[in-house]
Amino acid sequence: MTKIKISVEKLFELGAHFGHQVSRSNPKAKDFVYTQEGGVLIFDLPKTRELLSEALLFLAKIAKEKKEILFLGTKRQIKDKIKEVAQVSGSYFVNERWPGGTLTNLSQIRKSLDKLNDLKEKKAKGELNEYTKKERLLIDREIDRLENLFGGLSGMKELPAVLVVVDIRREKTAVSEAEKTGVPVVAIVDSNSDPNLVDYPITMNDDSKEAVSYVLDLMAEVIKAARDGKKVEIE
Repeated sequence: MTKIKISVEKLFELGAHFGHQVSRSNPKAKDFVYTQEGGVLIFDLPKTRELLSEALLFLAKIAKEKKEILFLGTKRQIKDKIKEVAQVSGSYFVNERWPGGTLTNLSQIRKSLDKLNDLKEKKAKGELNEYTKKERLLIDREIDRLENLFGGLSGMKELPAVLVVVDIRREKTAVSEAEKTGVPVVAIVDSNSDPNLVDYPITMNDDSKEAVSYVLDLMAEVIKAARDGKKVEIE
């Protein structure tokens, strides 16, 4: 068994309680707010803990069933963390721009992945040596472009069982695609967004690199444990 401890104190220490200014906040976030200070909303962290616990148990269920999970976060401060957590937990990821149609037009995304894999294979075999130096440079740039956009999706042949999102306001296209395709969404949701737009909202500051990293690390731990066949218990 793997016991996961969610620390309200740690969330507070890392600044997870800070929302946006009242004037910039979504009215539907008010049920998850404790108070306001200096015109800034303060999240009710015990409620955040409950929501996080529900989300972690759901992710554990998905992982135990050996289903696929897709992480999405394109903010500069958490891009590297998204990739790290996905790789640690054996999941897919997007940490650059969301490729439109990833969920609603997966067959087209597969074509881009096939092109990427084909170019990488030809390069590895030395088949690009017949091209001029300039042509090889252009091909290398194309490989880098495709890798940045689609590399984290390599191997994904069907829709994921869940999409994990950091900042649903920024990633609204992906959230919309998930709704259209019936893919459940687990998301870190700040006070400027509607928590009702996703299945498992985690209401907290989505701009704090430290707080978001803490939550993502918990997700990775849960997913990895469940994939390894361990029972997960949230404390």
